[in-house]
Amino acid sequence: MFKTIRGYNAWLKSCFIIKGDKLKVKSRVQLRKSAKNKLFKSLRSTFGDVIDRISEYKLESAMADDFKIIIVDGKVLFFQMGEVSFPTVRGVLELGLDCNVVTVDAGAVKFVVNGADIMCPGIVKVDDGLNEGDLVIIVEETHGKPLAIGRALVPATEMVGRSGKAIKSIHYVGDELWNLEA
Repeated sequence: MFKTIRGYNAWLKSCFIIKGDKLKVKSRVQLRKSAKNKLFKSLRSTFGDVIDRISEYKLESAMADDFKIIIVDGKVLFFQMGEVSFPTVRGVLELGLDCNVVTVDAGAVKFVVNGADIMCPGIVKVDDGLNEGDLVIIVEETHGKPLAIGRALVPATEMVGRSGKAIKSIHYVGDELWNLEA
């Protein structure tokens, strides 16, 4: 998908960091049954049957500037990176998802909610089986509430008790995607 980290970072900046203007939803269309089934199959493989909670709702696909979002019953619950669909922080809250989770300590919270990448020393717990490049849900330790969505820069075995960056922040509470109204 991206040949270099520089290309990935440029894409992220163009999609999520927009100064001055808010994100705007455009070209909104209802998902066809085949696209809906493909989305559910992909999400079920990561999150299990919890995804079936939204199977009866109206699903729409839309563009918000340069990236694709999935609107479920009027709420932006998913976004797509290439062919991969992943929940927004609001989607994690709405559906109660608890897979691909990385837990950070209280000292990291103020940095995470301001869009900072997640550093290894702030990580206290990681779901087993996470690999480099996986999309992850970052939650806070005290209440288990989701703070951000990110991409793992190292495998789970290298996240706890080390130094350096572990996760590239993609979307966080309070950013443009969080504030996007469908």
